[in-house]
Amino acid sequence: MSKILLVDDHADIRRLMRVTLGKTFEIIEAEDGASALASARAERPDLIVLDVMMPGELDGLQVLDAVRADPQLKSTRVIMVTARGQVRDTQIGMDRGADSYFVKPFSPLQLTACIQETLAMGPRHD
Repeated sequence: MSKILLVDDHADIRRLMRVTLGKTFEIIEAEDGASALASARAERPDLIVLDVMMPGELDGLQVLDAVRADPQLKSTRVIMVTARGQVRDTQIGMDRGADSYFVKPFSPLQLTACIQETLAMGPRHD
C-alpha cells in the first residue's frame, strides 16, 4: 500500500483528503512545513500532497525545495494543493519540482485520480 503524507494547516481539508484517500492509501498527516519535513524524513512517503500557504517557519514551496534537495527524498512525488491559483503560482510550483498542482477548492475525485496517475509513474528520476 502506497504511503501518502497530507500537509495542510486546515484540519478540515486534511480530514476530507483522509476520508477520500484512506481506504486506498496509508495516510500520514502534518499541519505545518516543519512537521511535514520531519515526517517525510522519518516516514519516507511515496507521495506528498502539500499545501503552499502555511504558518510557521516553512511554507509549502520551502518544503518542496528541501524535499528536492534531500538525496533521500528527492525522488518522492509531490502534488501541490493551494488557494493560490494564478498561472504564475502554478508555474513557480512546477519549476521548483512539483509533479502536479491543484487549486482549492478541488475535486477529491480528481485529486485521487491524479495521485494514482502520479504514483503509477514511479519515483522521480531527476
